[in-house]
Amino acid sequence: MSQDNTIDYYLKITWQSIANRYNQMTAQYGITQATGYVLINIRKEGTAVTQIATLLGVKSTSLSRMLSGMEQQGLIYRATDPQDKRSVRVFLTDEGLLKREIAKNLVRTFNSYLNEHFKDSERQKLIDLLKRLNELAVKYTPSDDDL
Repeated sequence: MSQDNTIDYYLKITWQSIANRYNQMTAQYGITQATGYVLINIRKEGTAVTQIATLLGVKSTSLSRMLSGMEQQGLIYRATDPQDKRSVRVFLTDEGLLKREIAKNLVRTFNSYLNEHFKDSERQKLIDLLKRLNELAVKYTPSDDDL
């Protein structure tokens, strides 16, 4: 099987194209695609660092550098959770709220563009296939015979 005939190859290059396009769009506003994604997912009551890590698919320790950069940019601040002193919550600053709106608008605009180029049935089929692919990937356990 050649690499350009695998499902994961097309997922990877498609996601890279989308992430690159988002990075081009967000760069003019001083943020990145990943920063925008974090901003969009921080709630008014704050969001636990562990929850953000899960959303991004990274370990909390790996997220620390990104959050530090966002703090230096004045987009977020961190505070200890009053109910659980072991947990840290992330909150948006006024600048973070502004950048979140920009990120949300870019996502809406890009998705409107995509939706204009897909029939509703194609879009729904793609979403259904991606959900199924995710379920299969989560359930997959290689056996020793596969190696």
